[in-house]
Amino acid sequence: MTLSTPMMVTFCIYILGMVLIGFIAYRSTKNFDDYILGGRSLGSVVTALSAGASDMSGWLLMGLPGAIFLSGISESWIAIGLTLGAYLNWKIVAGRLRVQTEHHDNALTLPDFFSSRFEDSSKMLRVISALVILVFFTIYCASGVVAGARLFESTFGMSYETALWAGAAATIIYTFVGGFLAVSWTDTVQAGLMIFALILTPVMVIVAVGGLGDAMQVIAVKSTQNMDMLKNLNFVAIVSLLGWGLGYFGQPHILARFMAADSHRSIRTARRIGMIWMILCLMGAVAVGFFGIAYFENHPEHAGEVSKNGERIFIELTRILFNPWIAGILLSAILAAVMSTLSCQLLVCSSALTEDLYKNFLRKGASQRELVWVGRFMVLLVAAIAILLAANPENRVLGLVSYAWAGFGAAFGPVVLLSLIWQRMTRNGALAGMIIGAATVLIWKQYGWLDLYEIIPGFLFASIGIVLFSLVDKAPSAAAQQRFAAAEAEYQAD
Repeated sequence: MTLSTPMMVTFCIYILGMVLIGFIAYRSTKNFDDYILGGRSLGSVVTALSAGASDMSGWLLMGLPGAIFLSGISESWIAIGLTLGAYLNWKIVAGRLRVQTEHHDNALTLPDFFSSRFEDSSKMLRVISALVILVFFTIYCASGVVAGARLFESTFGMSYETALWAGAAATIIYTFVGGFLAVSWTDTVQAGLMIFALILTPVMVIVAVGGLGDAMQVIAVKSTQNMDMLKNLNFVAIVSLLGWGLGYFGQPHILARFMAADSHRSIRTARRIGMIWMILCLMGAVAVGFFGIAYFENHPEHAGEVSKNGERIFIELTRILFNPWIAGILLSAILAAVMSTLSCQLLVCSSALTEDLYKNFLRKGASQRELVWVGRFMVLLVAAIAILLAANPENRVLGLVSYAWAGFGAAFGPVVLLSLIWQRMTRNGALAGMIIGAATVLIWKQYGWLDLYEIIPGFLFASIGIVLFSLVDKAPSAAAQQRFAAAEAEYQAD
C-alpha cells in the first residue's frame, strides 16, 4: 500500500460524508428562507462552530503556522487581534443583529437589512452592498478553489487542472443541494476536525523533539529572536496586526451565522463555545509553527519541502509523524478549513444575486420554490466564475484577496456596528460610510502610507463619514426609530 492510498481513502470518506450531509439538509429545505438562513433554526453549538469554521480558512492550518515557522512567535500578534475582534463581534453585534434583522422585515441578507433599516426606497444601499459582496467574495472563492487545488496537487500528485475540480466539486455539490443548513452542519463537523488536528499535531511534535523543555532549548539555540514577541516590529506594525480584528464586524459570511441563530438568547452560549474553539485552534496553529522550528532543526534531512515553502509545515509534520491513516484524517482538516469558508462564500454570493438583485429587480412575485432553484443555480454560476479565475493560480486578480478582508471590514463593519447601536444613523450616513470605507482601503493599499494596514484608516474614516452625514441629514422617520427601539428593548430584556 502506498503512502497516498490510505490518505486517498480517508479523503474520499470525508468528502462523501460532507455530500451526504448536503442531501440530508435538502430534505429540511422547504423555502428560500431555509435555503439562505436555515429558517433561523441554528442552536448554540452549530451557530458557534459554523461561525468559527466559516471564518478560519486554509490560512489557519497553512498560512499562520508557516509565518510562525519562518519568523517566530512575533507573527502571533495577528492571532491576538483576531481573538479580540471576534470576541467584540460576538459581544456587541451578534445578538443585536439577530433581533434587528427580524424586526426589519425579517431581513435575510445584509443588503436586505440595510435597505429596511434605513427605509431606502431608492435601493442604492441594496445594490451597492450586493455588488461589494459579489466582487470581493467571487475573488475570495477563487482563492479557496486554489487552496483546495494546491492541497490535492501536493498530497496526491495530481495535475493542477485535475486538482482544481477535485478540490471544488464536493463543496459545490453540498452547497448547491442543501443550502445554508448543509453549509452550517458541515461547518460544525469541519470545526471538530480542525480543532482535533490542531491539538494533536503540536503535542506529537513536542513529544518527537523530546519534551517541552528540550523543544524550547533547541528553538532558543537556533535564534533567541524566535521567542521575541517584538522581533522586527514597531508600534505601527503591531497596531496593523491587531487591526485585523476590526474586519470581523463586516464579514457577511460570519454575520449570516448570527442572523440564523434560533434566538438571540442562544448567542451567549454560542459566544463561549465559539471563543473557546477559536482560542484553542489559534494556539494550536501557533504551536505547530513554533515547535516545528525545533523539529526541523533536529531533523534537517526532513526539511526539504518546508525550506522551499514554510506554509507546508503542517502537511509535512503530519506526513512524517503519523500513521498514513491518521495523517489522512489530519490532512482532511486542511480541506475542511478550505471547504467551510468556500461554501459560506458561495452561499452569500448566491443570496446577494437571488434575494437582493433577482427578486427585487427582476421577479418580485417569484415563488419560494423558484427562488430556491435560482439560488442553487447562482451557486453554480459563482463557482464557475471562481474556477475560471483560479485556472491560472498566478493570475494577478488573486492578489486582491490580501485586502478583501480589509475591504469588507471597512465597507460594512462601521455600517453594521453603528446601525445596531445608534438610532440616529441615516441612509445617507450608511451610504457614505460604505463608499468611504471601500475607497479608503483601495487607495491606501496602493500607496501604503505609514506602512499601516489599510483596514484601520478605512474603518476610522468610514465611521467619521457615517456620523457626519447622519448628523447633517434629517432624522430617521418615527416608524424607523420605533422599530429600532423595539428591537433594542427586546435584546436588552434578556
